[in-house]
Amino acid sequence: MTLGRPLQFDPEQALESAMQLFWRKGYEATSLQDLLQATGLSKSSLYQTFGNKHTLFEQCVEHYRRNMIQKMQEMLAQASSGRAFIKQLFLGVFDETQGENAHRGCLIMNTASEFAQSDPVIAKLVTQGTKAFAELFQAAITQAIAEGDIPPKKDVKVLASYLMASLTGLKTLVKSGTSAEEVKAITGVILSTLE
Repeated sequence: MTLGRPLQFDPEQALESAMQLFWRKGYEATSLQDLLQATGLSKSSLYQTFGNKHTLFEQCVEHYRRNMIQKMQEMLAQASSGRAFIKQLFLGVFDETQGENAHRGCLIMNTASEFAQSDPVIAKLVTQGTKAFAELFQAAITQAIAEGDIPPKKDVKVLASYLMASLTGLKTLVKSGTSAEEVKAITGVILSTLE
């Protein structure tokens, strides 16, 4: 049995490059040629490794979710408190108003907006993503309540959903060109709900 030629590229790096492209341009606006250029792959290598554009996009959304959750879990573990983690997440949106990666929003929410519920596979990935983010917020809120930084009367699940909706909404505002000053002011109002 022959094993075939070994891969001459790093599939994880190619997936990251494709994800960055989809995140910047969206699914529909990204052409096959764009993907080949971004990943540096030939058409046959791209299809053999990832399948068609749609299956590649599915893998990119999952890659994004996995990476974001891992980063956020690490942030929570390293934060001085649950409340400090929440504040850090929101203040991080301020950074998205400038630099080369500004105005991209959240890939999960961008995907939800672009596809709505028209694609059941993508809809499931979006649901899994939002559920994972909400669970992380719930963990941070529960920790903050135990630390005495958020009143115990707060409904953890509702507050987590509110914070997640606020964070994704804020990222969408940034994507539409909202100024850094406005982002800061809105963040202050959102964080006041933790009192």
